[in-house]
Amino acid sequence: MIEHTLERLAAHPLVAGLVVAIAADDRHFAATDTIGGKPLLVTVGGGERSDSVLAGLLALPASVGERDFVLVHDAARPCVRATDIARLVELAGQGEGGLLGAPLRDTLKRADAACHSIATEPREGRWRAFTPQMFRRGPLIRALRLAGEDGIVVSDEAMAMERFGVAPLLVEGSEDNIKVTTPADFALAEFLLGRIR
Repeated sequence: MIEHTLERLAAHPLVAGLVVAIAADDRHFAATDTIGGKPLLVTVGGGERSDSVLAGLLALPASVGERDFVLVHDAARPCVRATDIARLVELAGQGEGGLLGAPLRDTLKRADAACHSIATEPREGRWRAFTPQMFRRGPLIRALRLAGEDGIVVSDEAMAMERFGVAPLLVEGSEDNIKVTTPADFALAEFLLGRIR
């Protein structure tokens, strides 16, 4: 799945190169210098998502400056649409960055320890966060380092930047941009990819 996701990103004209963070003992990823005609760097990730993202940011070549925007994308989201990437780059690039997401449409319940619904939460103003997320390289490195120094495990780059005083722009993306985390998700991703092509 990593290769497929990387190929989708490499196919986008706004993507100049890619970095992938893998586990130190990964034996499945076939390392290569290019993918889809774009340079590919491979680095070793860490125990948390934020550790892997930081490793990837630090592995970028010196030609990627502190003020340059970078896209951070989950390998587990192979169905991202090129049009969503373009919209994110266009809109979030006018400020300090942003992320793809979708407004919460389902009813949200709060549960107790026994899984009984104890409250209905308001959904107004709530979004589901997707990737890619796009921020300037230098500020993102500083935000991730600061979170680590503070002992905070951030769930995504937007959370790190929020702690750093940035209000990331939420750019509505396609509901097809699913995160593949269960066996059932693989079948859904295959179906969606067949429709997206």
